[in-house]
Amino acid sequence: MSVSVVVPIYNEADNIPLLYEALTSVMQSMRIRYEIIFVNDGSKDDSALSLDELAAQDSLVKVIEFRKNYGQTAAMQAGIQAASMDTVVLLDGDMQNDPNDIPILVAKLNEGFDLAHGWRKDRQDSFLDRKLPSKIANWLISKVTGFPAHDIGCTLKAIRTEIAQELDLYGEMHRFIPILAHWRGARCVEVETTHHPRLFGQSKYGISRTLRVLLDLVTVKYFIHYSASPMKLFGSIGLASFLMSGISGIASIWMKLGSGIELAGNFLLFLAALFSMAGLQFLFFGILGELCSRIYFASQNKMNYTIRRTKNFEESTIPFRQRRAA
Repeated sequence: MSVSVVVPIYNEADNIPLLYEALTSVMQSMRIRYEIIFVNDGSKDDSALSLDELAAQDSLVKVIEFRKNYGQTAAMQAGIQAASMDTVVLLDGDMQNDPNDIPILVAKLNEGFDLAHGWRKDRQDSFLDRKLPSKIANWLISKVTGFPAHDIGCTLKAIRTEIAQELDLYGEMHRFIPILAHWRGARCVEVETTHHPRLFGQSKYGISRTLRVLLDLVTVKYFIHYSASPMKLFGSIGLASFLMSGISGIASIWMKLGSGIELAGNFLLFLAALFSMAGLQFLFFGILGELCSRIYFASQNKMNYTIRRTKNFEESTIPFRQRRAA
């Protein structure tokens, strides 16, 4: 097995040398092929200079530098797509993730899992602005997606490269990587990992990110359950609207016949009309969603299924979206 270590960097000049030494020590002790990919996400300090110095002295260090700050998700996506080894390991550049946990995660892949993600059980962060929002978000994410995890936001992960490169990451989707991989059929396992207090610099996270996580959760829920067939969502809402329209209409007629209440001005009659229009709109949304879904899969040469392996097929027989060079 070989490993590509992907590290997003944003204003971590003081941490970079320490992180490099720790990573190099761990990777050399594993006696495997490896590379370290640092993605400089538009840092404004001396991170670029530190990374250039490391790349000059060690050919196993590779650097991707963004023109500006695009966010951690974009940095991870760039590093994953540039990875050339069998396995991708993701970790933060702030030295809070422990590189010594990498062999434990990689060992889980050797046991047959496709993704191993960390659980910061003893998290070394402040309670109110980091730990409490994280606990609430993790509970909500598990309930909404049905994916059991204690710490879905832990950056430290090991994932097979072919699966990682199938994932389309944007927005703040990096925290949902285990869920997206599980949706693609990956076998995932959660592993307790060590978490250290930050030594240098300031955290780039806070309570403000909780709202973005919740908004992305809605997107993830939609893509997991309804992206391939939007009519299941919009059609169901449309049928429910027609049902409510029928109930309101029948009730308004019963009130007219049974109690002599005039239909004009009856709020139930207005509700019947409103639900009827809403039902039609949601059905049209479903049809448009189905069309968009088919255009998306066709134009991107994507499939709504994944293949784990094949036997006795020529490589050119099955149209995989991407083929990694041997």
